[in-house]
Amino acid sequence: MKIVVLDGYTLNPGDNPWTRVEALGDFTCHDRTPEAEILSRSQGADIILTNKTPLTKATIAALPDLKFIGVLATGYNIVDVEAAAARGIPVTNVPTYGTDSVAEFVLGLMLDHARGAHYHSYRVKDGEWARRGDFCFWDHPLSLLKGKTLSVVGFGRIGRRTAELAHAFGMDILAYDIVQEAKCDFPFDWVDIPEAFARGDYVSLHCPQTADNAKMVSADLIRTMKPTAFFINTARGGLVDEQALAAALSEGQISGAAFDVVSAEPIRPDNPLLGAKNVTLTPHIAWAAVEARVNLMNTVADNIGAFQSGQPINVVNGV
Repeated sequence: MKIVVLDGYTLNPGDNPWTRVEALGDFTCHDRTPEAEILSRSQGADIILTNKTPLTKATIAALPDLKFIGVLATGYNIVDVEAAAARGIPVTNVPTYGTDSVAEFVLGLMLDHARGAHYHSYRVKDGEWARRGDFCFWDHPLSLLKGKTLSVVGFGRIGRRTAELAHAFGMDILAYDIVQEAKCDFPFDWVDIPEAFARGDYVSLHCPQTADNAKMVSADLIRTMKPTAFFINTARGGLVDEQALAAALSEGQISGAAFDVVSAEPIRPDNPLLGAKNVTLTPHIAWAAVEARVNLMNTVADNIGAFQSGQPINVVNGV
């Protein structure tokens, strides 16, 4: 079988070989594929693997040899899954690979905000410690996570793991999810979204983006937050009204925020968060610990192997 990867660079920038996938067919990997070249590079492929390169209804219709689509991620909105299903083409994803990677990243952001390690490192390198003359200094309040409240919006695997780690630091946990059935080995309270934002010292998003919750983090919701609150988004950029959040930061309505995702990626020069105060911006890397990417690669190989054996797994479109 001919296997074509359309955008493999982020999964393997050089430290995560395609060895298991290569062994499953005639393998070609493109680091990135411009939109104009999607169709030409996909011609003749039995199996296409994609991360963020879109496979539209028209593209799928123009690929008569296509038998399988594997998404190199959990989210699969870049594939027209209904068009694939109509052709009898299974679409698979990788549902679990980066739970610990994202959860640890969120805890790192919280710790950095509470203790200011990143900020104060820059201040020391700028010579401020030497100028002060004291054996120590700090420019903003230093605090503990212990005793603070973390509100987790979206209590799936990643949200629960984040809450579990936070509880280990002595934090109180509030949780919101559409389906309130999760059971955990640590205490937490179910709340609605307004209460989660109003009570949280830290508010972390872990929910999928849908047509119903786009820009749910609105100016009105932000105004209910504590002035000392810290907001974190490692979920999807479109969940947040970025202009409203940037204004809230610059006006001191909340103490800070961290975004690993934004509404358009890579971030555009006119994104209002670039000019906001007290914001940490990272380039969608919470998922990308090498261990998580190895897990992802292995699951991709498992998905293809299962399809080839006639028993597909992790299928998202019912084929």
